[in-house]
Amino acid sequence: MASFAKLNLENIVEQVISVHNNELLDNGIESEIKGIEFLKTLYNEPNAIWKQSSYNTNGGVHSNGGTPFRKNHAGIGYTYDSNRDAFIPPKPYNSWVLNETTCLWNSPIAYPNDGQFYKWNEQTLNWILQTL
Repeated sequence: MASFAKLNLENIVEQVISVHNNELLDNGIESEIKGIEFLKTLYNEPNAIWKQSSYNTNGGVHSNGGTPFRKNHAGIGYTYDSNRDAFIPPKPYNSWVLNETTCLWNSPIAYPNDGQFYKWNEQTLNWILQTL
């Protein structure tokens, strides 16, 4: 299955769907263009903007060792950045900064690596230990 993201005019993902790989075949080779043509016809939306996304890609890494595709799997509310050819999730907090390599947001202070669970506090700009 292949994933496709429908974009609005601001390049924000408004829908993500799966398409059977057979719909992408062009002389036996998978083609994003064939998938886009299929979706435009299926939904009768000839002007819709669709971009293929990879379920196996996160932070610019393919989970199965394959070639990463568009930095991150698209999600509703993500932005497609055509300059980076990447899907970027919504910014979670004002203080966080986009990592240009992964196209994910990084906190100004690294997440503690002590096996505990933390939640970000934007007012103190720090991680707060979560008690169960």
